[in-house]
Amino acid sequence: MSKYMTKQREVLLGFLAEHPDESFSARQIAEQLKDDKISVSAVYRNLSALEEDGKLRRVMQSTGREVFYQYADCDVCKECLHLSCRKCGKTYHMSTQGADMLMNNVAAQEKFFIDKVETVLYGVCEKCKALQK
Repeated sequence: MSKYMTKQREVLLGFLAEHPDESFSARQIAEQLKDDKISVSAVYRNLSALEEDGKLRRVMQSTGREVFYQYADCDVCKECLHLSCRKCGKTYHMSTQGADMLMNNVAAQEKFFIDKVETVLYGVCEKCKALQK
């Protein structure tokens, strides 16, 4: 870890670890942690350090320019490709079989090897797609 574990960082990391399949903006996180008296500036500082340490990943959404963060330090997340819905913002783990098929096809056809840890595929989830009809 690039910096020591402060109480604020511990609370922030705990909150994100409790919501591994969700992404939050810094302001949303600060709002959730207001009872813990963690300021927005402290959230920003800690998010940056936690991202640098590989504990979080940035997730962009089509709803604007705001940056969202998702917990990425659990073993399950490290072994999965992620699917992120541009409508609702929810992130899903792609099935191992589907991810392997995609990665193998890209490797065979394009001679390009996908990094599972860094890859997020963006689209629309089944629930949001059904709402569009």
